[in-house]
Amino acid sequence: MAISSVDSGIHRRGPQHRWVVLAVGVGAQGSFSAMFSGIPVTGIAMRSGYHLSTGTLGLVLACLGLGVAASDIVWGLLTDRYGDRRILLTGLTATGALLALMATAVTPADGAGVALLAMCLLLAGALGGSVNGASGRAILTWFADGERGLAMSIRQTAIPAGGAVGVALLPWLADTYGFRAVYAAPAAFCLLAAAATWRWLHEPPPRPRSPEPASPRVAPGNTRSPLRRWDVWRLALSSALLTVPQFAVLSFTAIFLHDVKGGHTALASVTVLIAQVGGGAARIWTGRRTDRGGDRRTHLRAIGVLTGVAMAAAAVLTGAPTPITVAALALGGLLANSWHGVAYTEIAEMAGPGRAGTALGLLGTTLFGVGCLTPLLIPIALALTSWQAVWALTAAASLLAVPLSPRPLRAR
Repeated sequence: MAISSVDSGIHRRGPQHRWVVLAVGVGAQGSFSAMFSGIPVTGIAMRSGYHLSTGTLGLVLACLGLGVAASDIVWGLLTDRYGDRRILLTGLTATGALLALMATAVTPADGAGVALLAMCLLLAGALGGSVNGASGRAILTWFADGERGLAMSIRQTAIPAGGAVGVALLPWLADTYGFRAVYAAPAAFCLLAAAATWRWLHEPPPRPRSPEPASPRVAPGNTRSPLRRWDVWRLALSSALLTVPQFAVLSFTAIFLHDVKGGHTALASVTVLIAQVGGGAARIWTGRRTDRGGDRRTHLRAIGVLTGVAMAAAAVLTGAPTPITVAALALGGLLANSWHGVAYTEIAEMAGPGRAGTALGLLGTTLFGVGCLTPLLIPIALALTSWQAVWALTAAASLLAVPLSPRPLRAR
């Protein structure tokens, strides 16, 4: 692979080390996801502790996604230039340090206001977003074409897996110990991931030169930046639309169940956990399936249709008994969490190894840009309409992603 080394030769490992690199990537992604997914589910405690309205809560939570969206392309470009190891070490260490600072000075007990909280969450998203492109590019350099879908899907499974840890742990910490513990726990995760990166993440050994079949995703001699290719943008934008129900279920299930169904925080946590854990299992299945010959673009389109149907059912069943409504939301959230590894692998292969960081950064920017907009728009839609309309809009976004996504390739 034509990717410059950032390590000295003494750190090179054999091909089996790729599984260690994958574990490091999973740890890095999971540590960030525990914060990114867990903090929104503390919404009830955050709204009460910081004295926020529902609209202000949405604004504050949107700052996490905005931070990632604003920084992901920059991190991708830096990763292509300076290498995976340096960027991961920088991002994880800085994120852990910021969260530790928040635990000591940005809690309700410290009298922290909305502006300071929003600024810190914005910065946490911006720093933590480094893991998206850097860990993905590290994995792509270590794994061959027939394994990349599975490897990237396992890496992406760290998002719902780490998110599940955050969803289970952070609301409990908020209720039991307060927000010092809420911020301290993901700070420890990020710093541990940084230590693992420093110890085990290195460049792969040189591969024997052997001819590989030409990829239909990259035209021979194509050196254009992914940022100047409409097919790459189509994949990034359609994936962003598929993210709408994911962020809607993640950010507002607790508020919906509390305000409409009178449900406890534990019920919301269970709903989101089902979506996260089930979505993680589905990511691994789709990654393995596409490595064995299934076209990734076809899978993405199918998931768009299924997610749209599930969220439409959630809209229709808003007034149904709580277990039925929860089941529809959990299924919609599960499907909305199931496609990420396939999309990340596809966009990286479309860009080619020398531009993979940039392409992954573009995808991260569009996904987390939607992650920023969704918590902002849902309170507005709710004020104008109803929860039924909110879930219907998430269904429409999923269905619109289908015609926007790039056309499927012929079977490989």
